[in-house]
Amino acid sequence: MVLGGGTAGELVAAGLAQAGRDVALVENRLVGGEAPYFADLPSKSLLLSARRGETWELATARRDELTAHLDDDNACAALAEEGVTILRGWGKIVRPGAIDVDGTEHTYTDLVLSTGSEPAVPAIDGLAGVPTWTSDEALSVPDLPRRLVILGGGPIGCEMAQVYASFGSQVAIIESAGRLLTAEAPFAGEVLADALRRMGVDLRLGAGLARVERTDLALRLWLTDGGALEADRILIAAGRRPRTEGLGLEELGITVPPGHGVPVDETCQVQVDASMSPPDGEPPAGGIWAAGDVTGVARTAHAARYQARVVVSNVLGKRWEADYRAVPRVVYTTPTVYSVGVSPSQAGELGIDLLTAGYDLAATARAAVEADERGRVELYADRSRGLLIGAAAVGLYAEEWMSEITLAIRAETPLSVLTDVVHAFPTYGESIEPPLRELAERL
Repeated sequence: MVLGGGTAGELVAAGLAQAGRDVALVENRLVGGEAPYFADLPSKSLLLSARRGETWELATARRDELTAHLDDDNACAALAEEGVTILRGWGKIVRPGAIDVDGTEHTYTDLVLSTGSEPAVPAIDGLAGVPTWTSDEALSVPDLPRRLVILGGGPIGCEMAQVYASFGSQVAIIESAGRLLTAEAPFAGEVLADALRRMGVDLRLGAGLARVERTDLALRLWLTDGGALEADRILIAAGRRPRTEGLGLEELGITVPPGHGVPVDETCQVQVDASMSPPDGEPPAGGIWAAGDVTGVARTAHAARYQARVVVSNVLGKRWEADYRAVPRVVYTTPTVYSVGVSPSQAGELGIDLLTAGYDLAATARAAVEADERGRVELYADRSRGLLIGAAAVGLYAEEWMSEITLAIRAETPLSVLTDVVHAFPTYGESIEPPLRELAERL
């Protein structure tokens, strides 16, 4: 039984069915989840349309075609062809080995939790009483607000700011932290902030939203620094939280604190609280696994896909331990922000003696060819181990030319090998050669 048919659930169901298992997938929304309908595909489609200079009408038509007009018939048909039974409705665990789906009970041997995540809505005075969007609406409706205020300067907020500003909306971002992309290296947020400001985006950094009022003509937003904004629509992009409530996890002895993900081990098997037991004293039937956003570990579609493969292997008895050291984090703005591995702030928290070396893309011949000198790359090495453990880059096509660094981190490739790699000329990939040589010399 696969509870949740998003990116991870869809892949787990198909993989296990192909291996000969009897599989049922429970989904109360669209099979395929957020990524193809409300996240990755529509956002990247709109960003591409913006770069091409298309009209809003053409951009939304192209987006809607790509998302199949929010119709999951093809996804369902593909799973059915693999032999997966699709159960439409809300699934809730009623006891070990049994799930209720809208009044009908189904039994299972192994259970995979893949219910994804949902937008986190901050408790702000007046916010509940005014028109708001989450990314779901922002990436599926035909509306183009004249004035859009975005709450949150993370990846979603930055991408949506660029989309709507490109098509003519007056956009403002409210971020209580002093910079954008707070989880990444400071320079990444700084370069992207400059790019957004040049597009006319009003960045209110270091100030939070105190309250919202509805006026006759607009929405009035009061900030904690005393400032104010007017908007026609508010987009909430203040992060997401794993969807764990109402699943009946307590019936299996699974404890999940509010806002946290389902606890899993290195094989993606769910950790049951040893101090608890199901009410009837029975042990959980078969194995319990989890993949995707619901774990709180995989926060991207590609990480969910990775966990899905890990789950399939382990359910089939082939042990596979997940390794998250080199999972990319990408913001698909122009320029792109690409990060992988340990960030400088994480290194400090972990007590790692970090060596940093960087290089500005403006020094490459490719920047002259593209007539775009924005961007920088930084590489991070663990001094004690002499290995790359992280990297960050901002620049055109960074999601492509930084992939080799992801491989180097995952494979623990020696710096002596990396410094001997020859890159084609002229490419942005050449920009990683100077910092690699610097790190090798310093080590």
